[in-house]
Amino acid sequence: MDLIDTHLHLIYRDRLGYAWTSGIPALATGDFTLAVYAALIAGRGIAGALFMEAGVDDADYKTEARFVAGLVGQNGLLGQIASCRPEEDEGFDDWLDECQGLKVHGFRRILHVMPDALPQTPTFRRNLAKIGARGWAFDICVLARQLPIAVDLARACPDQPLVLDHCGVPDIAGGGFSEWAKGISALAALPHVHVKMSGISAYCAAGTANKATLQPWVDHVLAAFGPKRMVWGGDWPVVNLGTGLPEWIDLSHDLLSGLSDAEQTQVASATARRVYRLD
Repeated sequence: MDLIDTHLHLIYRDRLGYAWTSGIPALATGDFTLAVYAALIAGRGIAGALFMEAGVDDADYKTEARFVAGLVGQNGLLGQIASCRPEEDEGFDDWLDECQGLKVHGFRRILHVMPDALPQTPTFRRNLAKIGARGWAFDICVLARQLPIAVDLARACPDQPLVLDHCGVPDIAGGGFSEWAKGISALAALPHVHVKMSGISAYCAAGTANKATLQPWVDHVLAAFGPKRMVWGGDWPVVNLGTGLPEWIDLSHDLLSGLSDAEQTQVASATARRVYRLD
């Protein structure tokens, strides 16, 4: 089961600003480069990776995409999911035009750090629809409590392919299964929404990120979406707050071991190739 990693962050501090990392000791210093990532995954069955915009300072998000475009083709990097600002009309169309030449396969606007009202505005939804009209997917990054907002957004944009990052950020350590599960099921009822199996080891209590802890959460997502609507992501280097990347790869194989070979292939690579147009 060769995996396509649809969620690779890279940090190059000499080029870009990452203010959000300052309060996270494991991420606050040093670079997390493509070369380091390549060494971590060597021999672990990663067939390729998509860079996921890394939440750089607002002034740098376009610079980030331009820089990463120059890395595509190296160490298995297949392309990127770039940042955008759908809440702003000014320059939005021009940014989409430029991204046609930057090896972009999708976009993301991190929503869990923004006001809940942001994705509910007509401007945001109108511009989001422009992404889908050009054939690109959009990754939704929300907290579990914001899943109803994601449902509302998805219903308002039925022609926009959507990918829910990190299984909807469940509060695994706090046992917040019930409300999260309802939100997942509501999103899964919308056929243009997909889900990303990524990030969840970081939501476990310390020392409990294992198969026994995570299996019920993964099983619910699989039952709701099915393998044909699930992609996989490594979430490096944020995954270091949980298991670490090599361990997450191994754990992912264990969590998916109950699926048939064909179903495992869907989660590992086939869905990603279709949703992000990697072929």
